[in-house]
Amino acid sequence: QVQLVESGGGLVQPGGSLRLSCAASGSIFSIYAMGWYRQAPGKQRELVGTVINAGSTMYADSVKGRFTVSRDNAKNTVYLQMNSLKPEDTAAYYCNAKLYGSTDGWGRGTQVTVSS
Repeated sequence: QVQLVESGGGLVQPGGSLRLSCAASGSIFSIYAMGWYRQAPGKQRELVGTVINAGSTMYADSVKGRFTVSRDNAKNTVYLQMNSLKPEDTAAYYCNAKLYGSTDGWGRGTQVTVSS
């Protein structure tokens, strides 16, 4: 199993920036991708962005050009840099790890609120 701990959420004004971090521990050798999902009230959880071990990334169309997912393998940490934030980005953000031969690992979530 993998344990994931997020940090970095908070309140930010529209147009501002935030960086989320997620530290992984446990069976990290079984991870082949790490990334972020989000869930707004009354909506389904959706992919924000993910980075695969080989370095390739994929993003939701709604965040392309504004958000960047990166991974520091030495620190077993994945980051989500969020720029040009919009009120519709308000959600709980969850760290996700995809594992070989096992179900996904999830963090507990961190709240991001974009409001003036």
